[in-house]
Amino acid sequence: MSDLVLYLGVTICGYFVGSRLRSQKDRLHWTGNVQTVAITILVLLMGMRMGANPEITENLKNIGVSAFIITVFTVVFSIIAVVITRRLLGFDKYGNLTKKSKSADGSNAGMANAVEAVEEIEEEEKKQGMSMMTVAIVVAVLIGMLIGYFAIRKIFAGNMETFDNGAGLGIKIGLCVLLAFVGIDLGVEGTVIGSIKSAGLRILAFPVATIIGTLVGAFIAGLFLKLSLVESLSIGAGFGWYTLAPGIIMDAGYLTASAIAFLHNVMRELTSILFIPVVASKIGYIETTCMPGAAAMDVCLPIVEKSTKSDIAVYSFVSGVVLSILVPVFVPLILGALG
Repeated sequence: MSDLVLYLGVTICGYFVGSRLRSQKDRLHWTGNVQTVAITILVLLMGMRMGANPEITENLKNIGVSAFIITVFTVVFSIIAVVITRRLLGFDKYGNLTKKSKSADGSNAGMANAVEAVEEIEEEEKKQGMSMMTVAIVVAVLIGMLIGYFAIRKIFAGNMETFDNGAGLGIKIGLCVLLAFVGIDLGVEGTVIGSIKSAGLRILAFPVATIIGTLVGAFIAGLFLKLSLVESLSIGAGFGWYTLAPGIIMDAGYLTASAIAFLHNVMRELTSILFIPVVASKIGYIETTCMPGAAAMDVCLPIVEKSTKSDIAVYSFVSGVVLSILVPVFVPLILGALG
C-alpha cells in the first residue's frame, strides 16, 4: 500500500507541474524521449533480476509452459471482455465516446472534428516511434537476463540479497521518474478531468471486465493444465502482481501453484510490455489497459500512454489501482473459499 501511495503521489505531483507548463507545450516534446530511455533501463533491470533469480531460470523448463498458457488465456480473455464492455458503453477504438452515446448521456454531442483529427495525427506519429521502442525493450530484456545469469550470479554469489535490494530500489526510482513524466504529460494535455467527467463511473467498468476476463481465462487454462479450481483461480487473481500473489499462495501450501503464479505474473507484465503497441494499433486503446493487470498503474503505464494518448493513461492508472487493491482481497478469498 505504501508503494501505491508513493506512485499516486508522484503522478499527482507531475500532473501539477505539467498543468503549470501548458503554455510551453511545444517545448516539451523531449519528455517522450526521456520516458523511452527510462523504460529501456527499467526493463533492463527487470531482465537482470530475472536472469539472476534461480527460482525463475531453474523452473523455466518445468513450469514455463503452464505459466505461458495461463498468461495467454488470461490476457486474451481480458481483452475480449474489455472489447465487449467498450462497445456496450459506446466507446470507439480510440477511447472516445461516440456522438450517439454522448447525446444519450446529456454530454456535448458535438466533439470538434479538429480535435479528432489532431488525435489521429498524434496516433500515427506515435506508431512510427513505437517499433523502435519495442525493439529496444526486447533487446533490453534479453541483455538483462544474460547479464543476470552469467555475471550477476557470479559477482553477488552468496550475497544475492544485496543485488536484489539494489535492483529493486533502482526499479522503484525508475518507476517514479516515469510516473512523474506521465503526470507531466497529463497535466500539459489538460484533458484528464474532462475525460473522467465524460466517462463517469463507466471508467470502473473496465477493471471489472479485466477481472472477469482474467478469471475466466485462468479457469479455462486450468482445465487444459489439470490444475484444481482453487489453483487456477488464485493464480489468475494475482493480476500480474508477482511480488505478492505467489507469496500468499505459497503460505496456503500450494507450492507448485505459487511457482506458476510467480512466472505467470512476470510473463503477463513482459508480454504486455511487448504487445501493448500492437493491441493499441490493431484492436483498441482502452484494451491496452487490461493487459498488464496491476502493472497498468506503474511499469506499463508509460507504455500505454506512449502507445495511445494521454487520456487513456487515466483508464490505465485507475485499472491498475483497482486491481492492485483487490489482489490481497481476491487471492486469500479464493484460497479460503475453495481451498
